[in-house]
Amino acid sequence: MLRTALRNVFAHKARLLMTMLAVLLGVAFVSGTLVFTSTISDAFQKSSQKGYADVDVSIRQDGSDAPQGRETVSPLSQRALDKAANLPGAASATGVVSGFAALSDKDGKLVGDGFSTQGANYYAGRDGKGTDARYPMKDGQAPRAEGQIALDAKTAERTGYQVGDTVRTSVNGPVREEKVTGIFTTDDGNVAAGGTLVLYDNATAQKLFAKPGEYTEIALKAGPGVSQTALKEQAQKVLPADTEAVTGKKLADDESKAIENSMSGMKTSLLAFAGIALFVGIFIIANTFTMLVAQRTKELALLRAVGASRRQVTRSVLIEALVVGAVAGLAGMAAGVGIAAGLRAVVGNMGNMPDGPLVIEPNTVVVSLIVGVLVTLLAAWLPARRAAKIPPVAAMGALHAPASTRSLILRNTIGALFSAAGAALVLMATKADDGKAPMGLGAALLVIGVFILTPLLSRPLIAAAAPVLRLFNVSGKLARQNAVRNPRRTAATASALMVGLTLITGLTVIASGVQQAVNKMASDSLKADYTISMANFTQLSPEVEKKLVQSDQVTATSPLRNAYADIGDESEYLTGVNGSSIGKLTNIDFTAGGWPGLSSGKKVVVDNATAKEKGWKLGSDFTVTYEDGRKATLTVGGLYEGNQMIKGILVDNKAVTPHMSEVADMQVLAKTKDGAGDEVKEALTKQLGDNPAILVEDKKDISEGIAQMINILLNMLYGLLAMAVIVAVLGVINTLAMSVFERGQEIGMLRAIGLDRRGIKRMVRLESLVISLFGGVLGIALGVFFGWAAGELIAGAGLDTYTLVLPWGRLGIFLALAAVVGVLAALWPARRAARLNMLAAIKTE
Repeated sequence: MLRTALRNVFAHKARLLMTMLAVLLGVAFVSGTLVFTSTISDAFQKSSQKGYADVDVSIRQDGSDAPQGRETVSPLSQRALDKAANLPGAASATGVVSGFAALSDKDGKLVGDGFSTQGANYYAGRDGKGTDARYPMKDGQAPRAEGQIALDAKTAERTGYQVGDTVRTSVNGPVREEKVTGIFTTDDGNVAAGGTLVLYDNATAQKLFAKPGEYTEIALKAGPGVSQTALKEQAQKVLPADTEAVTGKKLADDESKAIENSMSGMKTSLLAFAGIALFVGIFIIANTFTMLVAQRTKELALLRAVGASRRQVTRSVLIEALVVGAVAGLAGMAAGVGIAAGLRAVVGNMGNMPDGPLVIEPNTVVVSLIVGVLVTLLAAWLPARRAAKIPPVAAMGALHAPASTRSLILRNTIGALFSAAGAALVLMATKADDGKAPMGLGAALLVIGVFILTPLLSRPLIAAAAPVLRLFNVSGKLARQNAVRNPRRTAATASALMVGLTLITGLTVIASGVQQAVNKMASDSLKADYTISMANFTQLSPEVEKKLVQSDQVTATSPLRNAYADIGDESEYLTGVNGSSIGKLTNIDFTAGGWPGLSSGKKVVVDNATAKEKGWKLGSDFTVTYEDGRKATLTVGGLYEGNQMIKGILVDNKAVTPHMSEVADMQVLAKTKDGAGDEVKEALTKQLGDNPAILVEDKKDISEGIAQMINILLNMLYGLLAMAVIVAVLGVINTLAMSVFERGQEIGMLRAIGLDRRGIKRMVRLESLVISLFGGVLGIALGVFFGWAAGELIAGAGLDTYTLVLPWGRLGIFLALAAVVGVLAALWPARRAARLNMLAAIKTE
């Protein structure tokens, strides 16, 4: 039986090729994901380890007990640094201070992505005459005074800046003109991943990122023969209050763990799409083995007649699957390494990844092989079981018996139950507070149920295409009959395409609804013509609003300023606004009270959700304790419907600003006399010094920015789901090719009675087109339903403006894509059918 199984594998090489390709693609996705994420993780971890090579112990502020978002005074002063430097086990002590620093390129654009653009101090010793071992100078000299900076070598290479050039930077809003005095090398992980690092002299960095004389960290280098643990014990004896000592090894390990955790999300997402491709591949594999078993009914029945047991027949089919899975797994593993190498090269060329070799871990090889073999065996198990049930007498009968009425009734009943249960769970989830889990389960049950019901659905849906197919005369009629001749085969083929299009359609419907909801929210909530914020959405200097007020175009402004305070036993944040102008800049739907009295600094307006939580009503008084410990009594002067853009407790800035340790804005709203327009936007940008770190956006910009992010995400998802569609195409090709082989005698007879080669090709193409469109219609219908259901969850989670949007243009494209899949998949099978020798085909049993 083993020899028989192996002989059948080699006898049906062409038939099994498409199956192997389906498994190969899925395994390649899995192995490529594992290799790529392992490579990225290893590269970043090694880069982070290099970054901590000169740090044996770090003394840093212990902010674990500080209220979230509060500014605290750093206890790491020059005195603390001097004490640390005098420790007997310390060879050196370096004061560290860092923060966000935007750098403009020669075209005035922001260098880096805004989130890894950092600034730090060059610590040249207490007297300022030493060198900082962290940043060896490659060219020029370190910055020694305000107005001087040094750039990392990679940023200098990207931007073309050299020593002596004047560059423009920004830390929290205002533009700074700086002279490049040096270019340095560094092992900083952010720089290796495409970020930028700007160095200032120690005093300037303290002023920009902390306070004069303060540091955010003290890095200690151990002397000869002193371990990190021993140095840490010494450091703990001189620790200022609210600080902690951490070894360099722990810092590196923590960062490595953080990198690994950040990679896990990407790995999980990519593996999910690999799983989808493999799930689609299961349809193809099961279909292929079902057809192979059907074609070999006589052979298997004869094996039973000469003494083979059911177990041996099952084992024979599963051995074929094992060989196919093992070969496809090995090939998929190799292809996955190639995919990972390509992805690494692309990411590396974008400058977002440090250098490092490809990392192929042993578990990647094992997982790839196991996945390939298990998926193939799982898909082949049912066909193998059917093969074992073939009675020996079938050797004298027809090629294979059609499915019994009882089996079809049982299948349709099970499919109806699964579909009903799935649809009920999905509908129930839309009304639940947390419906993610029931919706996921319901979606899975519904897809399985529709798959089981697909043979039943195929007849009426394909029959609906009859009027169009009649236009193609005999070829069209034959194509329709062939498509419904074996409903189970048609169902398995169409289902592979259905799964991919369900996901693509659902994601598109959700994205379209979210986009419209955000647009509506922006237009409904804001009267302001522009919002001004930092490129990395960090805090903005109050100087920005002062500059805007000086513009002739600006008629009203209001900074949005977060101020933390205690209300009762809870820490909350108040949103400071300009009480006299906020009503001209926002469009809030008040349910009680309003803006009057807000500018006095004694009244607040509160969204209904917060008021309900606190038990407040219009006129309620409450006591707040500000950052500096001072208390005040505020009165609720208005209740409004909050949304994702405007919510919380709004109070006049004059009430909160005096109590803030550091005054900063989250964004500024501005209204102009000429309204939003390119010329006005350009004027405001110039008023702010053409600052690359500041975003000046109108409602259209906000909408387009969100649309761009959504489209980028969708395109990424489309690219990942393309793997499932490609596998589905292989399934259609495989089914048609084997169907042509099965119908060889029939095709020969059609040729003999007058149907020409063109008619044969048209028949196969139309059959493929009908099957693909059938899968496409099912996929789009399910995708729209899931998109609506997920949208209900999104609306219930707080995006009240969400409504169902059907992007008819894209849905039409998806249906056309299904048609293109059908046409392309039929090219080779149709050509093969047309080239059959009619006499040889008629003689075939």
